[in-house]
Amino acid sequence: MSSEELLKDGRKKVVIVGGGAAGMSCAATLSQHPQKYHVTILERMSVVGGQATSIPIDADRYGTSWLNDGVQGGSPVFKHTFNFFKRYGHEPEGVKLQVAFGQGKDSFWTNCFPSPLVDQFSGDIRKFGHVLKIIKWTMPVLGIVPIRIMLRMFFFSKDFGDKMVFPLIALFLGTGNQTANVSCAILERLFDDPNMKLWDYDPETLLPNLPQMVTFPHLEKFYGDWAADLKSKGVDIRTNTDVTAIKSRSKKRVVLSTAPFDPEKGKPTTSEQSGGEHIGPESTTETFDNLVMCVLADDALKLLGKTATWREKFVLGGAKFFDDITITHSDSKYFQENYETHFNPELCAKPKNKQQEGQIAFAKNEQKGQDGEPSGYRPMYYTHSYPEDMQKIEMAFDCTNYQHQFRTDHDADKPPIPYDNHVFQSIFLDKTHSDLWTIDKIDSSKIIERKWWHQLGHRWQHYVRVVPGMMFLNGKNNTFFAGSWTLVNMHEMACVSGIAAAYRLGAEYEKFDDFAEDLFKKYLLISHGVRYKPGKKQQ
Repeated sequence: MSSEELLKDGRKKVVIVGGGAAGMSCAATLSQHPQKYHVTILERMSVVGGQATSIPIDADRYGTSWLNDGVQGGSPVFKHTFNFFKRYGHEPEGVKLQVAFGQGKDSFWTNCFPSPLVDQFSGDIRKFGHVLKIIKWTMPVLGIVPIRIMLRMFFFSKDFGDKMVFPLIALFLGTGNQTANVSCAILERLFDDPNMKLWDYDPETLLPNLPQMVTFPHLEKFYGDWAADLKSKGVDIRTNTDVTAIKSRSKKRVVLSTAPFDPEKGKPTTSEQSGGEHIGPESTTETFDNLVMCVLADDALKLLGKTATWREKFVLGGAKFFDDITITHSDSKYFQENYETHFNPELCAKPKNKQQEGQIAFAKNEQKGQDGEPSGYRPMYYTHSYPEDMQKIEMAFDCTNYQHQFRTDHDADKPPIPYDNHVFQSIFLDKTHSDLWTIDKIDSSKIIERKWWHQLGHRWQHYVRVVPGMMFLNGKNNTFFAGSWTLVNMHEMACVSGIAAAYRLGAEYEKFDDFAEDLFKKYLLISHGVRYKPGKKQQ
């Protein structure tokens, strides 16, 4: 269909730059109104999904043929994410979360059983609950204060911050080595906001015993099914297509240039960051009515170039990103040398009550789990703090313990996967601190994949400059912005942000759940400055 024909049929030509969760959610919402919109997704990679990707692995060796290597799971409150999953017959699976922080008596603690470190900081843990309430009552004043300053203000032990608070937030929020600079507002929201929280605050142990979480289905298949459905509804999804520049934006149109892109061409095989090259003919100029930028803030600024307004430069420029690398491997020896992977009675504190006695019995594999959950101490998430700088950490996953396709409790006849055949992921944060990394200790012959990520640092400045500033950008110059970076780094927020951009373009919000609708309403007000009224379309 030519540009002239599109103009004649009266539909808006909407271009979405980026085919991750935000871009796909935006396109899905717009596609419900085929008479109003012609939607194009431009994605530079060969598949859609953004960071929600999967890789093939050796089923004979590891017990399954696939692994989600970017986004792995989340909270049971991710209603929009699950709604998209269910549309295409994909379901998340519940898991009782086990976490291991630190190593040795001086640093180790877990949510699986009592530890000496938790006993040591019992006073700080109880005070932490009171401070969370103070932060809530004094929002937004205290909410913008960095966590590191808040800990000093309320006279928390430095070790409590280094060994418990920072690793906990870094692991679950993906804040990496910027955790000390994270806004207190996000800290409080993750414990208290029903729309965002990942766990409940526990006054005895900080993190509750075995909270309910979910693991995601095969993401490559899910996004493939999603893309196929959108194409059947008329959405033009063009992968391997790079937006090279946005040439102009006005009240009437947006002009940009595109070029074919091969993400694998020129890609390094070493630990250097991946490349990719433009291929084929020179760039092509294309015209659209509206632009939705579902790329990271710094990439959006680069594409906007000279067309960027001073507001866009100020707001988008406040988002700070860091380069991390994930090594997917099966080096069990390395893992055991850096983390507490198996139950060690020397790291277990004396139980104070019957509940803790039960936790210890469960960890020792002496007591059955609930709802068919396998018993025994088998952590999924790990952190390792550097002795040289305790505020900087490495994160890791035992994917075999975490992702449901590995788990033998689904198949009684399937023997447990030997520990030497477990699949691990070690995440090394912020390339500028690579001198601290233990990456060179991983046996190179056991590396399955190396992948670089450009991750948001949730600094306090982000919640002073970026989050409140988005409402002054969205809708200006026929341009909208979407992505988890607009609020907090979660797959659910990416989905909600894409739906919100589509709503602002005039699409309807399809209500399916009161809880989900409440989150959408809050996000729309924060990032777009618009109040949501059920049944009314935004024009």
